[in-house]
Amino acid sequence: MLFIEEKKLLSENMTHSNYLPEFEKELNVLLKKYRSLRGEVTRALEELETELKEEKIEVKPLPASEFERMAEEAPISKVVAVLLRHAVDGSASDIHIEPVKDKTRVRFRVDGVLHASIFLPLRILPAVVSRIKILSNLKIDETRVPQDGRFATKVGGREIDFRVSTFPTTLGEKVVMRILDPEKALVDIKDLGIKGRNLKAVDIAMKKPFGMILSTGPTGSGKTTTLYAILRFLNKEGVNVITLEDPVEYFIEGVNQSQVKPEIGYDFATGLRHILRQDPDIIMVGEIRDEETASLAIHAALTGHLVLSTLHTSNALGIIPRLIDMGIKPFLIPPTLNIALAQRLVRKLCSECKKRIRPKKEIQELIQKELEGMPEIIKKELKSAKALYISEAVGCKKCNGLGYSGRLGVFEILEMTDPLSEIILKEPSETRIKEEAERQGMVTMRQDGILKVLEGLTTIEEVLRVAEEK
Repeated sequence: MLFIEEKKLLSENMTHSNYLPEFEKELNVLLKKYRSLRGEVTRALEELETELKEEKIEVKPLPASEFERMAEEAPISKVVAVLLRHAVDGSASDIHIEPVKDKTRVRFRVDGVLHASIFLPLRILPAVVSRIKILSNLKIDETRVPQDGRFATKVGGREIDFRVSTFPTTLGEKVVMRILDPEKALVDIKDLGIKGRNLKAVDIAMKKPFGMILSTGPTGSGKTTTLYAILRFLNKEGVNVITLEDPVEYFIEGVNQSQVKPEIGYDFATGLRHILRQDPDIIMVGEIRDEETASLAIHAALTGHLVLSTLHTSNALGIIPRLIDMGIKPFLIPPTLNIALAQRLVRKLCSECKKRIRPKKEIQELIQKELEGMPEIIKKELKSAKALYISEAVGCKKCNGLGYSGRLGVFEILEMTDPLSEIILKEPSETRIKEEAERQGMVTMRQDGILKVLEGLTTIEEVLRVAEEK
């Protein structure tokens, strides 16, 4: 029997009274949004109950062979299909299916936030997991170690990829499915939220025949989407574009995409050596993780290739010290690094219902403080405005009452200049690099977020959530 406990579950985690009104609003929206999901899953489970009774199968822990049989039958297949369809229709990026005490919780991640959707009986979890494993060509009888797989299916007439990860827990196997909608990869650079000086810097870096474009940010910050947008711009008939990814998230027509497999010795470094024999013009390496990969990427950029890749640092200023820490000689960085880019994602306000307001005193003071540290050209533009206005989330039918619809990036981009080259050769500390960044007129991620707040694209709460103070 399907049962719903979103209110009880979520309210336990909402202890601060200031969040209660927003929490109640989002809760009501979610309950309404997934009513049809509950109904469809309930009907499928009722079919399963009927079949079990007709076959006189006791409702007790079942052997693995029985779960495999159940996974192939209509009710369980229908449950999985309904979850996939509702996740895609609801613009979710991930589906979490996990055991919690005496039930199975299903959560959808929408615009970066996980929402509890429905609960299933715990006893059918192995059958649901087995069904997903069958789709992904994973080992059904292996429940002791994590497994990774992938499958594709048509949802609403569109071919959607699902990247699957299983993980053993003390209560049973947890499954996370990343939804890879090809349409979301078809994003123009301007639609990402890159504008002004940042857009100009990216445009110049992309048009250079060689060098490196390095992006940084935590998992889920949109780095891959940004690199794909750049690849789509660069992908022309007259160039050879090759990628090394782990895993390949979106397939781009005309681009030679390869997935690394470290378990058989095919890692980024090995793949990069072989790519250089493939007569490439543009190379994308999913991530620079070690000294060998960093050295090969630098070598590729020095020998006339445009290289795109990612690093793990907290901001754009940290990319240069990170490369040096990985063993790259400082004198190799200036001739190879075109731009260092850092980003985060914020939820975008719904254009239909957002409300323009005057900020409260403390918010206004915070914004003014950030504006004081911005480049002079931006301060002059903002001084022409008589008063500061921001927008707040309201909620309507278009955004399902949440006030937000989609996400956009907040960015900071450091360009390679002659003064920065001298700093790298003499004193490549983050403090000295920051001084040069300010001279360049670089806008930090936090400042970029504030500008987007003033444009009415997002809220101050979203910016403070993702962008650290410097």
